[in-house]
Amino acid sequence: MQETNMGQGLWFILYLAYPRVVERNLTYRYWRNCPLLKARKLKKLEKQMDIASSYDEWSEAAQQHDELTGEKRWRQMDHTRQYDYAQIRLRLDKLRSLRARHDHQGLLFTLNEGIHGNMGGMGRHSLYNRAKFGTKTLIEQYIDEVDDSLRFLAELDDIDVQEKLDFFYRANICFGRSALMLSGGGVLGFYHLGVVKTLLEQGLLPRVISGSSAGSLVAGTLGTHSDKELERFYEPANVLTEAEREASVFTRMFFGANAQIDVGDLEKLIARMIPDMTFQEAYEKTGRQISISVAPAETHQRSRLLNAITSPNVYVRSAVMASCAVPGVFPPVMLMAKNQHGERQPYLPTRRWVDGSIADDLPAKRLQRLYSTNHYIVSMVNPVAIPFLNNDSNRGALNKALGTLGVGVGRELLNFYRGMVQDRSDTWPRFNMLMSSVHALVDQEYSGDINIVPRFRWYNPAKLLSHLSEKDLIDLMHGGERSTYPAVEAIRTCTKISRTMEEILQRFEQGDLRPDESEYHRPRTSRRRPAPTRADRQALREHHLHSGQVEKPAAAKSAAPRKKKATRGKSTIQRKPKVSRKPEGSRKVA
Repeated sequence: MQETNMGQGLWFILYLAYPRVVERNLTYRYWRNCPLLKARKLKKLEKQMDIASSYDEWSEAAQQHDELTGEKRWRQMDHTRQYDYAQIRLRLDKLRSLRARHDHQGLLFTLNEGIHGNMGGMGRHSLYNRAKFGTKTLIEQYIDEVDDSLRFLAELDDIDVQEKLDFFYRANICFGRSALMLSGGGVLGFYHLGVVKTLLEQGLLPRVISGSSAGSLVAGTLGTHSDKELERFYEPANVLTEAEREASVFTRMFFGANAQIDVGDLEKLIARMIPDMTFQEAYEKTGRQISISVAPAETHQRSRLLNAITSPNVYVRSAVMASCAVPGVFPPVMLMAKNQHGERQPYLPTRRWVDGSIADDLPAKRLQRLYSTNHYIVSMVNPVAIPFLNNDSNRGALNKALGTLGVGVGRELLNFYRGMVQDRSDTWPRFNMLMSSVHALVDQEYSGDINIVPRFRWYNPAKLLSHLSEKDLIDLMHGGERSTYPAVEAIRTCTKISRTMEEILQRFEQGDLRPDESEYHRPRTSRRRPAPTRADRQALREHHLHSGQVEKPAAAKSAAPRKKKATRGKSTIQRKPKVSRKPEGSRKVA
């Protein structure tokens, strides 16, 4: 009886407290969804992202921001008009089914038909700008599945080695590669160091890198130093010393000092940052394929892209010096190269070269022709392009359209006035050269697939070639790091497949998956790949030593006698045999 009374009393207390529990729950829900409180939290998270000292700190704040704004739910939902989600889901399920059923030939065929970066529109720029962290989960799952399938096929023994090599070489060219392009911008080039530091820490630095003007100095440094050696360039004390020396050069130059002395100081700066080696030697050391843009100082000439393919014997130092030679500030530069005896000699001695950003700041088309690149990461600090690229993702459609229209009208007006000046080239030669330089600057494309742009819209032109304080230098480097954080996940997602195929091909050519030379021949589609590095050749020698294989000379491969081939259009006449008196005549060799 007593227990019954206690139970009734407990239920009575709960009955009285129930309205208060409901009231508290409703109050919590209200304050949790309160617009004012939500706006304060979002502002606090955005401030944390702006001052983040590492990518982990930034990513944590970005994920909380997406959860609060509802973008996390947008990522988890497949449905959107921005891409063909049904096709991506269908292909994802098909790849998973083929792997589960061990249908290796079907898996190979399915990958063959859909191995490109914009399948179903999943490479659209807007898909990677809405959420702070990542894109659609379906896209990430599909790319991960393709990545796993490629690695699975590479180590599979049921498929012929030649068939696998043909597939990977063909897929590598079809999918393409990513390239990092570093623009010019005077002392703003220290911004590139922060960008490169973040990409290196995340393992996302592309092997194909181009640079012009200030970007050429960073590209040359990347191409001539290993990852371990690059760490000293990220120390503020070391960078500050280099910046002060460079600033003193520019300061004396602007205040009327002797131009030759300034050139000598700039050469010393480049010598401190870049070792004395050619493009081919730099590639053999680091494996990075760097390219440097230079512009001609004379008329009727075209700009050049210097690298290990187009100019393997040119010294990187001289190429960087030429690319940094601002017209009217530094004199034109003659390139230097190493001859067959290891001696320095002029390269194209009748030509002089100047700042590469004037003619080809971002050489995307040339990189595509040389390295099969089709995806470009741009670090842009050129003052000409910053006003048009800054905060592009936050601009409305109308503002973007008006900006594009304004740039187009400006280019057409420059073309009109340039045509008028060219008709009077004999009368106004200097004005004609000035108009040609301005036209070359404006008539370029300053954007890529992923743009890393500083937050400032305008930078004081007087500071571009002036002394940098310690605070300005550190702000530039940290600004480059923080500007790269929002693009890390997009770079990781868009370049994952190409990085995997590069790794697999490296394993097939010089690594653990390398087959015997008698089992395969290198496909023609591999001709765009550069020669192996010094480390690759050393690994190949060790492979031969451990396997007990002895390389046979080329002359001993075949014992069959060689047939002489006749020149096209000519006949080969046989000599008369000594036994016969009648001539045999002449016959053509097929």
